[in-house]
Amino acid sequence: MDTAFAFSLSTPGLLAVAAGAIAILLFLIIKVKLHPFLALVIVSIATALATGVTVDDLLPTLLSGFGKTLGNVALLIGFGAILGRIVAISGGAKVLADTLIRICGKQKAPLGLSIASLLFGFPIFLDAAFVVMLPVIYSIARELRGSLLIYALPAAGAFLVMHALVPPHPGPVAAAVFLEGDIGMVLLVALIVGLPTWYLAGYQLSLWLAKRTPFHPVPDLMGGADSDEVERTSLPRFSTILLVLLLPLVLIFMNTGITTLISAGTLPEGNPVLGTLTLIGETPVALLISLCLAMWLLLLRGHEKGAMGAVNETIEKALAPVCSIILITGAGGMFGGVLTASGIGEALADSLQSLGLPILVAGYVIAAVIRIAQGSATVAGTTAAGILAPAVLDSSLSGMPLACVVVAVVAGAIGYSHVNDSGFWLVGRFLGMETKTMLKTWSVVSTAISLMAFGLAWALFAMLT
Repeated sequence: MDTAFAFSLSTPGLLAVAAGAIAILLFLIIKVKLHPFLALVIVSIATALATGVTVDDLLPTLLSGFGKTLGNVALLIGFGAILGRIVAISGGAKVLADTLIRICGKQKAPLGLSIASLLFGFPIFLDAAFVVMLPVIYSIARELRGSLLIYALPAAGAFLVMHALVPPHPGPVAAAVFLEGDIGMVLLVALIVGLPTWYLAGYQLSLWLAKRTPFHPVPDLMGGADSDEVERTSLPRFSTILLVLLLPLVLIFMNTGITTLISAGTLPEGNPVLGTLTLIGETPVALLISLCLAMWLLLLRGHEKGAMGAVNETIEKALAPVCSIILITGAGGMFGGVLTASGIGEALADSLQSLGLPILVAGYVIAAVIRIAQGSATVAGTTAAGILAPAVLDSSLSGMPLACVVVAVVAGAIGYSHVNDSGFWLVGRFLGMETKTMLKTWSVVSTAISLMAFGLAWALFAMLT
């Protein structure tokens, strides 16, 4: 929290402001039908002023959350959208979709997508992995003429589990560092907890909710049946498409491995070769490299010199539909940033710390409350771990029991996704879902994943202590 602001509201007062802001936001979006971007900006301004942000500090506070979110997701969404459209209009998405349907069968296509997403999401953040996987999800939904949510929600649920629980994602790593847990042990516990959580809450529950939600057609965001899909006598090879989509996975995984080995002292710091390898493994750079490779392999190779004009037209058509998504996602980050700056999450965490709960339960509850209050899973996880650290370090916890505490904290930090979470808007806009539908599906899935992961971590902790 920025201590430059002199807030006079008590914890109940801050909580009332947060609850009122969320209620007004939902009213503007659902009832008034105001565009989410404008609704988020208006409510962010009102919330900042209501919690004591001065007029001089108002704009910097708003732009801080907006800019930080866009800095993380704008390039990912932009590069991912272009890559997705290239894969779609080249026929690559159809090749992948047909292959997956042939392997899994039509009835098991959602399971196949969810398993692929589980593997693909291991080293890649939810937003980047989700955007890259979208053309395949879109293509399968069109091919099988089914509701988009039947194929998209189980995939998104798998990405959420991996992003929530499993190192090298930032929440688990940061929590492990604060609590001095062993990353390898955290990874082991995360997999023990995460795999059943994925299958029941990420896959089965997502599929059940999707089937009970009205039919959702595939939006025309990355090319499709009614778009400018390239007519080809031969489709690209499956191996070519796999290379294009797996290359960012390999590069990001390389970055994670090198960074981990440098931190452990196995590899030297300051080595220029290692520095270059970690740079090309940064998520935006990895996506850009994959995008350039896709442009060459799928659109330019073997075509006349004027083909670059068609490529630029493809890029324009890819970026235009996602501009709204980028702005809405940034505005969601703005709203979450205002709630963070207001001190709501910290005030609630301080109150909860005095309740005398068991360490593992306290970690989950504090992280969940901060998550509900301000939206960011990473902020919730790191803040809760920081608050819990003195008690954990004074205890005799180590090894797998300590890893269970780390997993419980990050489980609390990933659940209860709603309108102050930028990921809520990113997923909802790409799937063409209304806010009400998102609350009935995505919010329920994220909450179920959070509760089940916590329950399993607590059960494992109880067995070990």
